[in-house]
Parts: sequence; C-alpha cells; structure tokens
Amino acid sequence: MKRRGRTMRPPLAPLLAVFLKGAVRTAPLFFAGAATAMQPGPQLPEQFQQISFAGLAGWDQDDHSAALASFLRFCDPSDALSEGPQALRLQPDELARLCSAAQTGNDGSAAARRFFESRFTPFRITEPGFVTGYYEPEVAASRRKSEVFSVPLHKKPAGLEILMPENRPENWPAHLSHGRRTGQTLSELPDRGAIMDGALDGEELELAWLADPVDAYFIHVQGSARLRMTDGSVMRVGYAGKTGHPYTGIGRLLVTRGEGTPEDFTMAGLRAWLANHPDRRDDLFRENRSYIFFREVTETGPDEGPVGAAGLPLTPGRSLAIDPQHLPYGALVFVAAGFEDPDRAGKTFARLVVADDTGSAIKGRARGDIFTGSGETAGQIAGAIRHKAEFTVLVPNSRLSGNAAATD
Repeated sequence: MKRRGRTMRPPLAPLLAVFLKGAVRTAPLFFAGAATAMQPGPQLPEQFQQISFAGLAGWDQDDHSAALASFLRFCDPSDALSEGPQALRLQPDELARLCSAAQTGNDGSAAARRFFESRFTPFRITEPGFVTGYYEPEVAASRRKSEVFSVPLHKKPAGLEILMPENRPENWPAHLSHGRRTGQTLSELPDRGAIMDGALDGEELELAWLADPVDAYFIHVQGSARLRMTDGSVMRVGYAGKTGHPYTGIGRLLVTRGEGTPEDFTMAGLRAWLANHPDRRDDLFRENRSYIFFREVTETGPDEGPVGAAGLPLTPGRSLAIDPQHLPYGALVFVAAGFEDPDRAGKTFARLVVADDTGSAIKGRARGDIFTGSGETAGQIAGAIRHKAEFTVLVPNSRLSGNAAATD
C-alpha cells in the first residue's frame, strides 16, 4: 500500500476515552519505566496484562511521529468520545494535559516515542487476536433510481439508538446492539433480508443508487466509498449506523459448506464466487442479517481519508476499526501481526494505531480492522489481510496512578 500523504492540523483540547467492561481485576499499576508501584487505579479487565515497552516486539522500529499525528486528531472536541464503555473515561482536565504534552512531543519520531513512553503504560490483551484489512472502494452510482442503477444505499432512519449497558432495556434481545425509538417505544430494526424485500421503502432514505448488488454489499462491509456519479460529480459516503443484527461473514459460510478454503475466499475470491453464482447470491446475502446505513461526507478534502465512526478522517495504516462495546474511540493500540508491512519490505506489521472506526464484523477486545486506503490497490492489500495478531493497549499513566498531574 502506498500511503496517501496528508497534513493533519495538530489540534488542541479533549482526547481519548479508555476502556472497558467485563470481568475485572485490579492491575499492578505504575508509570512506564518507574521503579515504584502506583496506588491502585481503575479496574482493568482480567484480560489486560501489564508489560513494558521493551517487551513490545517492533516498538522501537515504528514511526512514532506518524502515530502521534494520528493521535493528535482526537485533541479536538468530538461527540464520539462520549460513546463506548465508561469505566476509564478521562476527565476534561486530564485530556487537556495529555494533549498539551502531545503538542510538545510533536517534533520527530524520537520525541514522539518519548511522549508515548512517558505518558502511557502498555497492557497486552491476553485473548487470541485477529486482524483484517478494509479500504474505501470507488464505484459508479446515480443520485436517482433507474433501470441500470436500482440498488440503494440507505441513510440512517430517525430514532436509531446504540444500546449500551446503561440504556439497554431489561428484556431487549442480547444479540441486538441497536434499536429504533419512536416516542417512548424502542423497536427492532429490520434485518438485511427484510430491507432487500422493501422494509424501508417509502421512508425516502435512499442516499444513492448502484448498478451492482455485489458492489453495494462490499461497500457495506467496508463502511465507506467514493461514488462516481452519472452527472460527473463524486459523492463520498461513510458509515452512519447499522440495524444492530449480528454480522455473519458470507465467506466463512461458504467455507463451512465445502465451497472452498479460507485462502480461496479473500475479497477477490469471494467476488469471483458471487459472479459465478448469481442465482445463489441474494440468498447468501440474506444470511448476513447486519445492514449498514450511510451518510454523505462533505467535511473532508479529496486527499484525506474517508470519515470513520469517530467523525475523523481515517489514516491509511494508522486507523483501526474496533468493537466500541469493548474499546472506546481514541484508544491507542499497538498491533503486531504476521503479514508484511506495506511500507517496510521484509518486516512484519507492528504499529501503533488509533481506534477511530468500527464495523459489523468487529466483535471482541482483540479484534481489529486496519484501514489501508482508497481505490483498487488499497483493496488488494486489504483483501489479503486475515491474520492472527497481538493487541496491546496504551493506558494513560494519569488514569493508572489516580493522579492526573503525576506526569506533568
């Protein structure tokens, strides 16, 4: 992947929110590199194991200044930082201190590395990890339905709610992560099959129309796209929400049914199978009940990445889609996986990335999706990433010590 260079404005103000729900333990907490233990801070999940930066294979070879540039985007106020688990959400004064320190560390890779190592402590997630790749497709589309362009991408319906433990009704089905509120009533949204059958018809939610249902399906999987319109314009669309029904990978279904091996069903392999089996395509799509809603993205320039779920442009190779039920947007995660780093021939991928997006297929703590860029080449790279991975979360020292000023 050739990363598209772009200059991020290094903002200043709130940043980050950190982690989680689930079984917990009180970790042995201390500043990175300090000889004395801190007083017990927040409770971390029992799957979090404290390590040292020296124990992070590949950490010393990363481009820390690139990671810091991605990190700095979260220093502007963002509504997305109020989402996700509340267990370790940073307070505004802590956020301001961290962002101020990040600005002074924004002077080359060595300075950036010192910032991370002095302000954070790494915690490895002990669960087995898995990483995939995703990208921004480019496809032909129309603003109006026609005989050729008849497959819709839908806008988010009114009343869509993300259901977290604090707002989930007692008897709400455990497998549904979203609902639709009308007045005081929270109801289940239709699944993919029902929407394919017209469940949303008449609500005027159609954002754009595509010619190919396979293109539409893959845009749902990727969560964003550049649409080349019939009038010559380009519409950029991004993730706006989902129905909340469980995601089922159709490639995995085909493997379990003996249609091929996991290696056969890369993104390109799956497209080829769908092209060769048009009579089975729609029934297969229906088995993935998850359905994505989109919005037109107008706030980014042509050289910037698509906007992720956190409301910020994605950075190729530095943006990670995560499960917001387990990690918040803004979390710093060091990902080590067994595929070749696109920018360093002969070296395996080991990078500090920022959680700034999500996806229906991303479930669990140690699960991530790396954004590889836009267009065909990025798609080829993304389609080949399906690897076991190790996830290490950097937790701010101010939260661990219980003293927001301790690192000043």
